[in-house]
Amino acid sequence: MARGSIKKNYILNVSNQLMNILAPLITTPYTSRVLTTEGVGEYSYSESITSYFVLFAILGTATYAQREISYVQDNENERSRVFYNTLALRLLTTALMLAVYLVVLHDKILFVILAINILNVACDVTWFFQGMEEFGKIAGRNVVFKLISIIYTFAVVKTEKDLLLYAIGMVGLNLLGNVSLWRHVGGYVTRPNLSAIRPFENVYAILSLFVPTIAIQIYTIFDKTMLGLFTETSYENGCYEQAMKVVRALQIIVCAIGTVMAPRIGYYFAKDDREKVREYMLKAYRFVWLVGIPMAFGLIGVSDNMVPWFFGNGYDKVKILLKILPVLAVVIGMSNVTGIQYLIPTKRQNILTGTVASGAVVNFCLNLILIPRFFSVGAALASVAAETVITALQLWYVRNEIDLKSIFRSGQKYILAGVMMLGTLRMMSRCLSGSLLHTVCMIVTGTAVYVGGLLLTRDEYFLENCRMVADRLRRIWKR
Repeated sequence: MARGSIKKNYILNVSNQLMNILAPLITTPYTSRVLTTEGVGEYSYSESITSYFVLFAILGTATYAQREISYVQDNENERSRVFYNTLALRLLTTALMLAVYLVVLHDKILFVILAINILNVACDVTWFFQGMEEFGKIAGRNVVFKLISIIYTFAVVKTEKDLLLYAIGMVGLNLLGNVSLWRHVGGYVTRPNLSAIRPFENVYAILSLFVPTIAIQIYTIFDKTMLGLFTETSYENGCYEQAMKVVRALQIIVCAIGTVMAPRIGYYFAKDDREKVREYMLKAYRFVWLVGIPMAFGLIGVSDNMVPWFFGNGYDKVKILLKILPVLAVVIGMSNVTGIQYLIPTKRQNILTGTVASGAVVNFCLNLILIPRFFSVGAALASVAAETVITALQLWYVRNEIDLKSIFRSGQKYILAGVMMLGTLRMMSRCLSGSLLHTVCMIVTGTAVYVGGLLLTRDEYFLENCRMVADRLRRIWKR
């Protein structure tokens, strides 16, 4: 079966993932004013509770099935077997979690609405198309339904009393989007043989991937849950949620390469081509430096000017959070390369489990210490510390297989250019007011400084990509 290019798949996957964040980002200036910090905080806290049930409904099926599908892309019978076994297990876990959820949390209407997120697990087949490297279908679906969600928000949500309508739109459209992908499934799998379906056939392998997955997700959800428990109002959760929306957009761009690379690395690992595996790994690390550094440093630099006009009144604390959390774009990007792109495709999820569990313990302990004193700022500091621990441990484990000096040496020019950009933005921030025009001016200037720094240092990876883009544009122009 023909496989698409890494660059094409990356662009498609970024489009898909970015729409998941761009839709709420586009509506954030509106919802932050209409729903207020209290409404945003209440939704964030309620969704964090629902997310625990979603995690147990998914188990480790998404990561496991994507990996297994990538191994058997060329074998219709084998990929059909993986598909139906995974689907059957998801139906069972979804039914179980939905029943428990509705028994425990049936007394609040917002929680009942958010139960649709659990139902979504059974309907979601994006893992199958990711394993098949068919990112175009996912991206097309996402663009359509996220645009609908934007229109819905502006048309329906008018006052802070419309929080429930907002929740219905978000979870309902997500469900419809997942259902729409099913029309493509028939072209890739055979008709199901019900007697041959074995939902528990590889349950131990799935559970081994569930441990790192739940460790990652739970401690990110813990931030919101513990903020809700340690604070008397939803204000801190509201500020933290809004800051994380912006930071998640950066993370998605940086980490989208992992979703694209993992099936390819898994394919070459199954073929025992270790040299190709290392080649793609080193390219992925360099990509994280190239893209992650300017995004993190840039957001830190423009935060004071962006927050007032973007979020409106009452979100001053987001300025502080956006000087801490953007570091996650680089740190998580590095751990994504090592963990998701390398350890999982090469079947060493036990190492991933250990490192993520260590990070979860660090995060939980620091949350207990920092959140009661510093609230959302404490949660942000705990998250950065935990992710740094995970990244450091993962790199230490693979030090004999991947040259760590090469990884960090390849990032020197990007860090230097990023520091130059950040210094320029901080100086501009003192002179410019918080407005859209001034923020755009800062972004343009910061980008120019960063690109100029890479041109002056003659970074070969950057120049290679510039030449590639120039060649593509020339070919398009000649048509």
